[in-house]
Amino acid sequence: MSVYEGGSVCGGNEFGGCRMLAFSSSSRELWTILLGRSALREPAQVEAELDRNWERLLSGLCYYKPPSSSSAEKLKSEKDVAQSMKDFGLRISKVLGLDEQQSVQILQCYLQEDYRGTRDALKSVLQDERQSQALLIKIADYYYEERICLLRCVLLLLTYFQDERHPYRAEYSNCVNKLEKDLVSKYRAQFEDLFRAEAPTWETHGNLMTERQVSRWFLQCLREQALLLEIIFLYYAYFEMAPNDLVAFTKIFKEQGFGHRQTNRHLVDKSMDALVDRIGYFSSLILVEGMDIDFLHKCAIEDRTEQHQFSNTPELCKEMDQMLLNFGDIPHHAPVLLAWVLLRHTLSPDESSPVIRRIGNTSLQLGVFQYLTRMLRALGSSGNNCTASTARMCIYGLISFVITSFEEETLGSQQHLIDVACEVLTAPSLAELFWETKPNVGLGMILDSAVGMFPQKIGPLLQLLTALLSDKSTAKKVYSFLDKMSFYTELYKHKPNDILSREDETLWRRQAPKLLYPLGLGQTNLRMPLGTLGQVIPGEQGYMVRWDYSYSSWTLFTCEIEMLLHVVSTADVIQHCQIVKPILDLVHKVISTDWSISDCLLPITSRIYMLLQRLTSVINPPVDVIASCVNCLTVLAARLPAKVWAALLHTGFLPFASTPLTNMAQSISAEGMKAGNYGNLLILIEQPQGEYAVTIAFLRLVTTLVKGQLGSTQNKGLIPCVLLVLKEMLPTYHKWRYNTYGVRERIGCLILELIHAILNLSPEGESQGSAPSLQSLCIYSLANTEAGQAVVNIMGIGVDTIDVVMAAQPSSGGSEGPGQMLIQTVKLAFSVTNNVIRLKPPSDVVSPLEQALTQHGGHGNNLIIVLAKYIYHKHDPALPRLAIQLLKRLATVAPMSVYACLGSDAAAIRDAFLTRLQSKTEDMRIKVMILEFLTVAVETQPGLIELFLNLEVKNGAEGSKEFLLGEWSCLQVVLDLIDSRQQGKYWCPPLLHRSALAFLHALWQDRRDSAISVLRTKENFWENLTTPLFGTLPSSETTEPCVLETCALVMKIICLEIYYVVRGSLEQSLKDTLKKFASSKRYEYWSGYVKSLVCHMAETEEDGSRTFTECQMLVSAWRMLLIISTSHSDVMHLTEDNTRLQLFMDVLEGTKAALLVPMSVPCLRLGSMLATLLLILLKQWKSVIGLAPEILQPLALILESILQADQQLMDRAKAKVFSALISVLQIQGLNGSQLPQLPQLLLCICETIQEEALALMDSTRHTALTGDSTPEDKDSMETDAAPKALHKDQRDGVCVLALHLAKELCKLDADGDHWLQVMRKIPVLPSILSALELSLRVKRNLYFSEAALHLLLILAQTPQGAEAVAGAGVIQSTCLPLLSVYEISSNGATQGSGFSRKSQDAPSWPGVYRLSMSLMESLLKTLRYNFLNDALDFVGVHQERILQCLNAVRTVQSLACLDEADHTVGFLLQLSNFCKEWQFHLPQLLRDVQVNLCYLCQTCTYLLHSKKMLHHYLQAKNGDAVPPGPRPQRAPQTPSKQPSSEREEAEQRALLAVQCSLLKILSKTLAALRHFTPDFCQILLDQSLDLAEYNILFVLSFNTPAFDSDVAPSFGTLLATINVALSMLGEVEKKKEPASLSVASFASSEETQALKSLLMFSMENCFYVLISQAVRYLKDPTVHNRDKQRMKQELSSELSTLLSTLSRYFRRGSPSSPAAGLHPSPQTKPPTPGTKLGLEGQEPIVQLVQAFVRHVQR
Repeated sequence: MSVYEGGSVCGGNEFGGCRMLAFSSSSRELWTILLGRSALREPAQVEAELDRNWERLLSGLCYYKPPSSSSAEKLKSEKDVAQSMKDFGLRISKVLGLDEQQSVQILQCYLQEDYRGTRDALKSVLQDERQSQALLIKIADYYYEERICLLRCVLLLLTYFQDERHPYRAEYSNCVNKLEKDLVSKYRAQFEDLFRAEAPTWETHGNLMTERQVSRWFLQCLREQALLLEIIFLYYAYFEMAPNDLVAFTKIFKEQGFGHRQTNRHLVDKSMDALVDRIGYFSSLILVEGMDIDFLHKCAIEDRTEQHQFSNTPELCKEMDQMLLNFGDIPHHAPVLLAWVLLRHTLSPDESSPVIRRIGNTSLQLGVFQYLTRMLRALGSSGNNCTASTARMCIYGLISFVITSFEEETLGSQQHLIDVACEVLTAPSLAELFWETKPNVGLGMILDSAVGMFPQKIGPLLQLLTALLSDKSTAKKVYSFLDKMSFYTELYKHKPNDILSREDETLWRRQAPKLLYPLGLGQTNLRMPLGTLGQVIPGEQGYMVRWDYSYSSWTLFTCEIEMLLHVVSTADVIQHCQIVKPILDLVHKVISTDWSISDCLLPITSRIYMLLQRLTSVINPPVDVIASCVNCLTVLAARLPAKVWAALLHTGFLPFASTPLTNMAQSISAEGMKAGNYGNLLILIEQPQGEYAVTIAFLRLVTTLVKGQLGSTQNKGLIPCVLLVLKEMLPTYHKWRYNTYGVRERIGCLILELIHAILNLSPEGESQGSAPSLQSLCIYSLANTEAGQAVVNIMGIGVDTIDVVMAAQPSSGGSEGPGQMLIQTVKLAFSVTNNVIRLKPPSDVVSPLEQALTQHGGHGNNLIIVLAKYIYHKHDPALPRLAIQLLKRLATVAPMSVYACLGSDAAAIRDAFLTRLQSKTEDMRIKVMILEFLTVAVETQPGLIELFLNLEVKNGAEGSKEFLLGEWSCLQVVLDLIDSRQQGKYWCPPLLHRSALAFLHALWQDRRDSAISVLRTKENFWENLTTPLFGTLPSSETTEPCVLETCALVMKIICLEIYYVVRGSLEQSLKDTLKKFASSKRYEYWSGYVKSLVCHMAETEEDGSRTFTECQMLVSAWRMLLIISTSHSDVMHLTEDNTRLQLFMDVLEGTKAALLVPMSVPCLRLGSMLATLLLILLKQWKSVIGLAPEILQPLALILESILQADQQLMDRAKAKVFSALISVLQIQGLNGSQLPQLPQLLLCICETIQEEALALMDSTRHTALTGDSTPEDKDSMETDAAPKALHKDQRDGVCVLALHLAKELCKLDADGDHWLQVMRKIPVLPSILSALELSLRVKRNLYFSEAALHLLLILAQTPQGAEAVAGAGVIQSTCLPLLSVYEISSNGATQGSGFSRKSQDAPSWPGVYRLSMSLMESLLKTLRYNFLNDALDFVGVHQERILQCLNAVRTVQSLACLDEADHTVGFLLQLSNFCKEWQFHLPQLLRDVQVNLCYLCQTCTYLLHSKKMLHHYLQAKNGDAVPPGPRPQRAPQTPSKQPSSEREEAEQRALLAVQCSLLKILSKTLAALRHFTPDFCQILLDQSLDLAEYNILFVLSFNTPAFDSDVAPSFGTLLATINVALSMLGEVEKKKEPASLSVASFASSEETQALKSLLMFSMENCFYVLISQAVRYLKDPTVHNRDKQRMKQELSSELSTLLSTLSRYFRRGSPSSPAAGLHPSPQTKPPTPGTKLGLEGQEPIVQLVQAFVRHVQR
């Protein structure tokens, strides 16, 4: 299949119609696919591509045909191609000399792959002469690249078709089999055409063919020739060449002068020399390969030379002889001549010896061995490694046979032979082959002669052995070879005295033992014993003696290094360095190849440090030896970093700090830092000379030390080294002098590798002390100094420069070379910058690095556009990927518009991004990165995302905006990627699908309505989107992490859509999908899957799960889906209780699984997320939870587990579990016997409470001491300031929730047994009370104080609990500290002036005071006399507040104030039971309280009587806002706009709430007053009653009370109270007018019933007090009889009237009066009424009043 669909290139504009000419893919694309860099990576896909293109590969350059009239005609008749494309195609055809139809194809491919403008711009380009010429030149370059790529594909096939390790070997091999027959004949003809081709001229090819273009054409011609020859050479490495082909090739190459006699040689300039040489090398190699020297060698050894193809071709041989006799003027001839000499010498030694000798001599005169060395180095340094290896194999055969066949002396210098042998041996597997062959053939003979000269000449042998090292087996062989030497060769100028010799001086014998090295005693040395024999070879220089003496060369090497250390400061140092350098190079190669040998080499490696120290401090240091030393240390440092570092510190080689580093500023300024011997060497020797061996070694050493993870102390020691790099090298290295091309790029790459390694250090142990760490120093330096600018400059090299460097490489697209080095450097610069921005500590100031990255320069020279243009880079897919990654980072962190930076290129760059995103063969990781970049841009780059969305407004009605997808919209690509039909195809792998969904999710999250509106109405959008949710995933262990993320993103998009769109407006297709989701049981499936996933995570936690992030995403999305479904259950179709119950239990199981792994942070996060979900479901699905089976059991287990875990991690999770438990207990309403976990739960909770209370005390003391307090929270009487939660004290903090949970558990534990057992074990009450005391004293921890008091209040309701609370010292903990809660300003505020009008529901310090009051009331009620003294203490301490509160009701009718009055009166009611004790201890207070209670009674009566007055008060005091009603509702923000009926209703509710409060206060006040007035029976019957015990409470007056504090409470007050109660009873009964202002209009039937009881209770007590006080007056002798008489009359008439009203009321039926003692406490509901009594005479209160009236009337 064709990879390009026609329309994708040129869309629908004028240049459309790319469906023509069976549009084929480009050669570059085929090359990318064969390399495995595309999306097509499966062998079958590669095979399909080869099947489709093998004929093109066979045609080679002939695939591109010359122009022809028939082709032009076909093009003209082609209807699908736009006319302008045809016209431009013809121009291309003229310039390139290319077939017209192919020209249009090239144009199409160029537009698809390399065009850098927009399609719209193309129109104007084609019409403009200058611009179209520039385009033509670019297309010419593209065409040349296409031709090269075509040949590269063939080269690739030939390189790997027999390589078993290559993944596509079989596919390549099949294709080569198809090509094999005709390939060489075609390619040879193409080669001949190329070197004979005439250069184009402007006459033949049009006026564009300038000199420059002709030169470009010729360069291309040479590159193609070199590539064709390389292919032919590789072909003949695998297939045999026929003799007549050899002759033909020889003729061709002779004619062409091995590349030097080109038809157009006048065009050759200096830059093309390398290519011309390359043509020569391959010509030479093809001829040598054609002679098949390897086979010849084999035939010669096995004595069957007649089988060689040249043995039966005498005519051809003679013809070759004649041609080769004329060779000799070009170095390229030398190997051909040598090979031919071998061939003729072996096949027919007799017949042609003079010819052979002549040819052989010519070959040696041309310096054949130097030439071969030069050739192999050139091929090895650039280009295809396989080609170089094949050349080495070819030359290996030649050299081996030459050395075997001819005497070594006749072949010239031994050194040249060794050089070429070493070069040859670098080919893989040749070293192993060498050690397996016999030592007396081939290269073994060279080794033998080198051993013969050792150690007199140490270099040759070591050079050879270093080359013979390739793997561990050869390393061991080299080591043992040198360990067992049997000859020691020495040169003597004169015969020494201590030897005996034969007469002919051929044999010497030692007369005395001799130490071979003049070193000191006790040092390593070699000792030649007495009697050693030596063979003497006399020569010009003296006597060469080979002693028969066995020794280890490794010991000799140690001695040589010792000698160098001795002579280091003498003139012999240079000579000794020449000996030691090969030793060091060999040691370096041995230990880097096989580390196990390093121990044996310890005597040498341990001396390297001293050598380094001595050599670097001499005047003219030997740079090459120093570099070798450092290279050895680098290998050691890779295994023993700490040891190497410690030893290096003493050498003075590395830079160091002379003063300790204390802070960043000092470090960055490099103050007190010394450059070390290396620094001096760099500045004084290397930079002036332009050679940088030591610098390269130094950078590698420091990088190795950094990667060795030394630990923070040693890393700090490396700071001076790194600073030297950052300050002195990175900013300036590009300006240094260089002798060799490519070294600058290598140094840049090494510097960045070092920085990259530092930035990737794990930050453990980084920040100890104030001294900066290595990483933070590096980050700071790059962000703020010129080092960062240098990195920016590297990134700014740009795609064009890289393309130029890549194009200049002579290689055939290999993996090494200056171009690849440059790409690697730029990639490292990207990575480094990305990491610096990521790791940089957050700061308000923009760093210079960020400025440089984001500044807007004129003329498009800002870095953002340079980064974006890397999208055009084609050689290495990682380069554009990393550039986009950096763009993504900048788009996130930098405050700038990427769109603005792109300027006029924005649209073109967008097109390039989308083209790569659309391409089905593009590398998947680039596509993923593009989508990730766009995902980030949705949120941070509005302009850019609009450009990519490319939405067009539909021409609709005015004002209504409807959008359509533009031609270049990224949404189209994304829609294709999520299309369910595409899933699983090679161009849409799961990772890409995930990225597409992440982009869509970003659109929904950011509410991009225009884009969303287009998407949601697309056909099948919701079906395609939700496809992943309907699939079945494999088990949790095998699921790909990105698939989990995909499903999570889909869930989140659905949730956002449902949440934001009005219910009725959801797309029908989405509704259908959701219905299908529910009906397909997907809720159950996903619930089970998420549960199993969490359980799997919990089980495999120890292994360190790789999928945690994705798992967390899925859990989070599932949580969101369930939360949305609780509020939108109709849309989500999640209404069945069974399903809900199953989902709830799954969530509970998952939470349990995650939180039972208490030491795992990932599991804890998952557990915490699920716990939140649990809480929400508990709240929303109460009906289901009630039915649920055992919920408390797992929750109790979870609680026990998390209480044992790390406290800091667990706080949030604990709080959630406590909340869940509280909710379950409240919903399920169990009793203690139904909860077997109660004792254990209580124990856990109490332990927690105790720990938390102690921790709270510590933190409270700490904040109180350090004084970082907030302003005092003011009393509710003074201000509405909201209380501020302080450290550790939060409403949902662990401590507060634990107290609330304890409270719920205590409610279940009705008899308090479990609670008491726990308290005996744990002193929890003292801890709570201590913390409470401290909190009250410093007025902190409001929530804690409230929760603690609630718990104590519940405990105080049982006798045992109350005893425990009192016994723990509750009065000591609360009584005095409570004063600080409401302390009033010192000048004493006017009474009641400051009572606040806040709702009493909000937590506040007055609330704490109220709770304390309730607690005292409850304790006194339960414990009675046992608590009386404490209660009196309490009332004594707080008397001022108590009296003030009773008074305040007159002025402040806020619910908070009334609530406090209610609590206060409730407590006083309990205390009034103990009048006598009170009178004894606090007589004055008792009198004050009685007076105040009477006034309070008067106030309440008045306010209840005059509703209008009360209404007016409430409005005036509370401003315009309606006071909150009994159910807390938020007051509307703009009352004026509220409908009046609603406003009135709210006001009525507020009024009703205040009336109820006043009524409660009134009833308790009267109940208390009843205790302060004489007992009715007693005063009537007991004549001896001491009236002085009872104060007169009400004055003798019968006026209706006025609302005035000056009017004393009187009998009129009491009568008024009874009247008010009666009238309210009447209203309650009426309830006729629905909108009337009746008290009962808003009350439920239960509330009405309670209200009636309360009114009856107040009335009874009022009658009682009235009668008791009246009798008190009547019995009081001090009262005048006239007054008594008046009182009788008044009472008689008033009471008679009241009685008749009462009788009428009772006739209608009313609640009987509850007994006075059973008065409701503020915590419990008023008691229910008794049975109705039909007869008025039986109503006790009526009888009592009637009796009294009769008594009075007597």
